[in-house]
Amino acid sequence: MEAIREIQAYAYVVATVFLVVMMYSYLYHLYRAEKKGTRNYEQYSNIALNDKIDDAPIETRTPSNKEKE
Repeated sequence: MEAIREIQAYAYVVATVFLVVMMYSYLYHLYRAEKKGTRNYEQYSNIALNDKIDDAPIETRTPSNKEKE
C-alpha cells in the first residue's frame, strides 16, 4: 500500500512539472508571436463585445485549397 502512494506522489510531481513547462512554453509562444507581428492578440479581446451579425470580422479569411476548386 505504501508503494502505491509513493508512485502516486511521484506521478503527481511529474505531471505538475510537465503541465507547468507546457503552460510557460505556450505563454512564451504567444508572447513571441505578438512581438514578431504574426498575430495581434489584442484584437481578440473585443470579440465578446463585437459579436453582432453585422460587425466586421476580426481577420480576413483566405480561402483554402478545397474552396478554390
